[in-house]
Amino acid sequence: MKKTVYLLLCAMVFSFVNTVKADEGMWIPMLIGKNYEQMKKQGFKLTAKDLYNANGSSLKDAIVHFGGFCTGEIVSDKGLIFTNHHCGYDAIASNSTAQNNILDNGFYAKNYGEEKPIDGLFVRFLQRMEDVTPQVNEATKGLKGAEKAAKMLEVFNTISKAAVTGPTIEANVKDFYKSNQFILFVYERFDDVRLVGAPPQNIGKYGGDTDNWEWPRQTGDFSVFRVYAAKNNAPAKYSAENVPFKPKKFLPVSIKGVKNGDFSIVYGYPGRTDRYLTSYGVDLATEKVSPTIVKLRDIRLKAWKAEMDKSVETRLKLSSKYANIANYWKYYIGQTEQLKRLKVSESKRKEEKAFTEWAAQKTEFAWFNGAV
Repeated sequence: MKKTVYLLLCAMVFSFVNTVKADEGMWIPMLIGKNYEQMKKQGFKLTAKDLYNANGSSLKDAIVHFGGFCTGEIVSDKGLIFTNHHCGYDAIASNSTAQNNILDNGFYAKNYGEEKPIDGLFVRFLQRMEDVTPQVNEATKGLKGAEKAAKMLEVFNTISKAAVTGPTIEANVKDFYKSNQFILFVYERFDDVRLVGAPPQNIGKYGGDTDNWEWPRQTGDFSVFRVYAAKNNAPAKYSAENVPFKPKKFLPVSIKGVKNGDFSIVYGYPGRTDRYLTSYGVDLATEKVSPTIVKLRDIRLKAWKAEMDKSVETRLKLSSKYANIANYWKYYIGQTEQLKRLKVSESKRKEEKAFTEWAAQKTEFAWFNGAV
């Protein structure tokens, strides 16, 4: 169930009252203050600064952007990371051979020396966020279309470069609400990340593509890694001399369980959504785009599967790419089915009609009504 993950950090809040109930929405930790009082009423016992503090340790320092595509959690003072099995899938598969098939058989290092370096894998810790909407809007004032898009990218690059203060610091600007808000994210990157443990894939990927994107899903979807650093705890490329990283903050693991009324929060790097898509966009997705993607991926998956079935070696080489393609093959199938079942396009048309009638009464929307 790997999602396309963008370089942004959001929080989603849940409360447990008799039955599990989730509050609507996702919030940027930097802006969590507007939700803080409501969270306290629901049982939140920490402060807003415990969630996000650019000048001190907070939960943001225990949550990593794993590989640029997933979320990971630091759970010990020695840099141990928990993430999903599907997030570690490529690292596990790329370290598997027909003779030592850790993808199928599982793997657990008995000591630091047995932990497996993963070429190309990195984690990033968020350093700070900054709302740069005024700068972007000022630079693109009066521009439209391709000219505005080009200028926007130019401004993003300028702002990002100015925020980079060293070789291990990375920065980027991301847009929110269809380019109505812009946030700068500054990270510190660590490139020495090693595989510590993973269950056999008949546990970590139990149910395969059939159960993917389904709920509830009975799968042991986890893998364990560790981030390493130089002896001064600074980011460093892989070296046998590196030592486990000492984080500013980590999430202690509790085995007490939960009880009715406990507060829970999900903190991480989600994928981008299109919840404000128009009815026309939904129709295009369900009738044209998604079915085409499914058909094309179905062809690729069948061809690859035929080759993968010929030998264990070929299967291991293609497993990660196959899983990645199959992930969104199943996603688009399910999304199309549910958009139609829930009649989302019809609901949006009603909302659009109501908005058009409301806007017709507002002089500030004269441009929308064709009056100017």
